[in-house]
Amino acid sequence: MPASQDKVIISCAVTGSVHTPTMSEHLALTPDQIAEQSIEAAEAGAAILHLHARDPVDGRPSADPKVFDQFVPRIRDATDAVINITTGGSTRMTLEERLAYPLQAKPEMCSLNMGSMNFSIHPAARRISQWKHDWEQPYIEGMEDLIFRNTFRDIKHILRVLGDECGTRFEFECYDVGHLYNLAHFVDEGLIKGPLFIQSIYGILGGLGPDPENLVTMRTTADRLFGRDGYRFSILGAGRHQMPLLTMGAVMGGNVRVGLEDSLYLARGQLAKSCAEQVRKIRRILEELSLEIATPDEARAMLGLKGRDAVAF
Repeated sequence: MPASQDKVIISCAVTGSVHTPTMSEHLALTPDQIAEQSIEAAEAGAAILHLHARDPVDGRPSADPKVFDQFVPRIRDATDAVINITTGGSTRMTLEERLAYPLQAKPEMCSLNMGSMNFSIHPAARRISQWKHDWEQPYIEGMEDLIFRNTFRDIKHILRVLGDECGTRFEFECYDVGHLYNLAHFVDEGLIKGPLFIQSIYGILGGLGPDPENLVTMRTTADRLFGRDGYRFSILGAGRHQMPLLTMGAVMGGNVRVGLEDSLYLARGQLAKSCAEQVRKIRRILEELSLEIATPDEARAMLGLKGRDAVAF
């Protein structure tokens, strides 16, 4: 699969579980807002929609399948995008909570973090003096003393109950070089078969920094571990590093991920009003680089997905 012949898959992570309502008035929180932003992002060119749920009352992260059910079927009916449900949830959720909706929905794709790690944006709390909701400040500050847990046994369990039993494939989220080696371990054990979709992540406190050299390191390490024909590479740059790293990664033959989960901004000092704004921006950049954008069905073929008719929602 020579990189020059690949179309670029645009993923959009709509809301996540890290940013809070105080940080941006444009962050999708209610089921209606999540559905609307997802549909608009798909119309703008996102082939994959990566979805978390929020409590409709105050916007805190939620694992409640009843909340997911208020927007996931609506997105399915309005778009042909690949729906990708988180198994990461948040650092405060148990594995059982994180898997509750994915096991019910049996989606084409789920995210899968390839290891336990420190994961925090607690320094962001220093810049905020007034919060919209009581839960936000302790939530952000508390990240300093929390670990996102995905042990080898946790990962093995997710691969079995979602991958083997539901036919779901994964966006393998790799925040460090060691996560690539964890992924290689499961491939060597015969628990994961290609094509792999590796989401390399930069700029999260606790993971790899946003230095361009780190992107090169992750790409060359993945080539060495899996062979250039054995995986699809994608790039997630957190915060202000989003567009520069995505552009660099696309030039290197990678796919890209945008969305308000990853960055609240469209440009320096300018909040993005929607996820679709970020999709349109990266699409313009890609097309000006003479790169073609993959449709949802082309993404399904590239990633070996089971198809939208084989899900349970």
